[in-house]
Amino acid sequence: MKTKRFVYILTFITFVGILLSSFSPVSKSALKSPASDVELLGAGASFPYPLYSKMFSEYNAKTGVKINYQSIGSGGGIKQLMSKTVDFGASDAFLNDEDMAKMPAAVVHVPTCLGADVITYNLTGDPKLKFTPAVVADIFLGKITKWNDAQIKKLNPEVKLPDMPISIVHRSDGSGTTFIFTDYLSKVSEEWKTKVGHKTSVDWPVGLGAKGNEGVSGMIKQTPGALGYVELIYALQNKMPVGLLQNKSGRYVEVSIISVTAAANQAIPSDARVSITNTDAPDGYPISSFTWILLYKEQNYDNRAEDKAKEVVKLVWWMTHEGQQFTAPLIYAPLPKEALKVVEANLKSIVFNGKSLL
Repeated sequence: MKTKRFVYILTFITFVGILLSSFSPVSKSALKSPASDVELLGAGASFPYPLYSKMFSEYNAKTGVKINYQSIGSGGGIKQLMSKTVDFGASDAFLNDEDMAKMPAAVVHVPTCLGADVITYNLTGDPKLKFTPAVVADIFLGKITKWNDAQIKKLNPEVKLPDMPISIVHRSDGSGTTFIFTDYLSKVSEEWKTKVGHKTSVDWPVGLGAKGNEGVSGMIKQTPGALGYVELIYALQNKMPVGLLQNKSGRYVEVSIISVTAAANQAIPSDARVSITNTDAPDGYPISSFTWILLYKEQNYDNRAEDKAKEVVKLVWWMTHEGQQFTAPLIYAPLPKEALKVVEANLKSIVFNGKSLL
């Protein structure tokens, strides 16, 4: 009898042990998503780098996907996409027809947000100065060389401007920030358009070069009397003054999410390649622009895995949808509805062996 009772007890304990083991905590490795093994490589624009850093960190926490993004300038991002050494490129300059023809395959442009180039400077007291398009062009052409020039004084009669040279600082690397700025100058100054033009890298008439938005803002901050152009967030992070710029309607506009969004109040072409500098919008800030992620339309290249291609498209979809919540806190403007329609159509056009990845 005792033997039977022992067997019953042993059987019961074994059953309970098996039952409890089925409810034991699952190991982290068992919960690990297949996507968490994926690492995506991207390179390019420094213009949206503060935003992309935040987005990629949040996306990694959400999905486990790692994104290695190098802020090397739009020109570098385009070159790396061309050589197929990255999963995606990032550029503040859309590819023109000539650039598109040089790419080894069709490229899709996906706008991710809007930002702005600003005029920033280093003067005692950080005065908020007004600038007209003509004055900005003449400064960068080397025709206005001193802070107390009559044209600047006329716009800012309440400011005591110093009798000191204006030290111009510009980008030394190929950059979308430069593309946006020189695109604007080419629209407001025929002399600039003829002599210099607009590209990601130009032959500057005057000034010293620095690498990246980080380099330009750093050099301006360290140089009394310096003036240059940077993406807005870099001026704000470094607590630098930002000039008021007269727009096409004659208003002196302070850059903000509202004024940048207003600049994009226009039709967006289906390929998303559009310039919104020198906007017609009465309340629009005149040096505003979209920034783009660049992807090959056909993702099956160089023995590329379909799963990785899907993860790239899923990432960019998230950036342009859920990820938009991070734009405003970092002083970028979110995508307007008309642009989002184009974004969705373009992402749905990306394929692997001709089959949509969404």
